Amino acid sequence: QVQLVESGGGLVQAGGSLRLSCAASGRTFSTYAAGWFRRAPGKEREFVAAISSFGSRIYYRDSVKGRFTISRDNAKNAVYLQMNSLEPEDTAVYYCATARSPGTYVREQSYDSWGQGTQVTVSS
Repeated sequence: QVQLVESGGGLVQAGGSLRLSCAASGRTFSTYAAGWFRRAPGKEREFVAAISSFGSRIYYRDSVKGRFTISRDNAKNAVYLQMNSLEPEDTAVYYCATARSPGTYVREQSYDSWGQGTQVTVSS
């Protein structure tokens, strides 16, 4: 079982930046894929970005390509989401998740462990 804790959320103006961090437990973290999902008010949780166990594969939803960057540091058991050029539409609770053997990186059903979420609010 992997325990995940997100941090770094907050309030930012449109065009600004935030860096989300996800701290993971477990010695086998480096073997897990990791992803970021988000849930906006009144909407279902959606895929944001994912990264394979050693970072060789990276995926983003179309609306964040060129603005968000996912990365990981396996030595620190950490996953990051650098968010630039933030838009009000990015306002959501952001969740970190890990998967042992994802069938697809973009499906939340592929992920086994989830963090509690961190709020990101982008004002216009």
